[in-house]
Amino acid sequence: MAAQGTTHTVAELAGRFGLGLRGDGALVVRGVSTLARAQADQLSFLANPRYRAQLADSDAGVVVMREADADGYAGTALVAADPYAAFAKLAALFEQRPAFTPGVHPSAVIDPAAHVDAGASVGPFVSIGPRSVVEAGATIGAGCAIGEDCVVGAGCEIGANVTLVRRVRLGRRVLIHPGAVLGADGFGLSMDAGRWLKVPQLGGVVVGDDCEIGANTTIDRGALEDTVLGEDVRLDNQIQIGHNARIGAHTAMAGCSAVAGSAVIGRYCLIGGGAGVLGHLELCDRVVVTAMSLVTHSIREPGEYSSGTPLMDNRSWRRSAARFKQLDALARRTRAADKDPQ
Repeated sequence: MAAQGTTHTVAELAGRFGLGLRGDGALVVRGVSTLARAQADQLSFLANPRYRAQLADSDAGVVVMREADADGYAGTALVAADPYAAFAKLAALFEQRPAFTPGVHPSAVIDPAAHVDAGASVGPFVSIGPRSVVEAGATIGAGCAIGEDCVVGAGCEIGANVTLVRRVRLGRRVLIHPGAVLGADGFGLSMDAGRWLKVPQLGGVVVGDDCEIGANTTIDRGALEDTVLGEDVRLDNQIQIGHNARIGAHTAMAGCSAVAGSAVIGRYCLIGGGAGVLGHLELCDRVVVTAMSLVTHSIREPGEYSSGTPLMDNRSWRRSAARFKQLDALARRTRAADKDPQ
């Protein structure tokens, strides 16, 4: 949906983002939509070849596409090397965002030892603990709880009901969606005389500049050292990051994935939805782990990695599952046959 009253000509958009223009540069764009639903005053994009067939029937006034797709296209096109990235920048012009109003809501409770910059915005029913700092331009949504010794960096945006338990330090322009919890106890336990003994979690959480943390995601604080996210890390909803884990800059993780304690993930990695990384492992830079995979050993070479069994009909799965138990015996018979060719 477009922001109220926001309009741009196609020529303005092309010039602003350095895009090629084919067609009517005077056309006025008032919003964005998909190829299938776009109207004559809206902008859409074609990035995936699977949607090429929708282009001919689309009513979109202008479409962002690659040069190869623009050749022969009768409508107006904005040409980009990466149409999806270009569309993301264009769509941001039409996004509706609440107005930023500095100040502290009367219902907020701020400890006398905390500091909130006059240029920050603190919403209703927020609590901020001792020695915590909220820097200029930061927005704290309704119902958030900021514990002791936390730092909310300049320009951060924290959604409603987010909890920073303690010793959480956010860099600049961090975006946290509603319900996330940062700085909760890590899962540190030791068995002593038949009972669990809780290991104190004395570290914190450090989040680099320009990170995004999805709704209901949990990042535990470290036991002795900090749990660390590098700059521009992007976490989807409902992700678990264990204590002392380190996530390298520009890594992105999809929903419901999990990283166990003390694992180290490199830069520019992609972790698919529902994937898991066991504790104390290391993934080098530029590793792709596909959805629902389980990483059980360190990965030293960049590339794409998968585990698990592909989906099949239930009857076939049951037969295959029964045969899994026979694989070891089959392997032993094969080795024996190789040693005794008679």
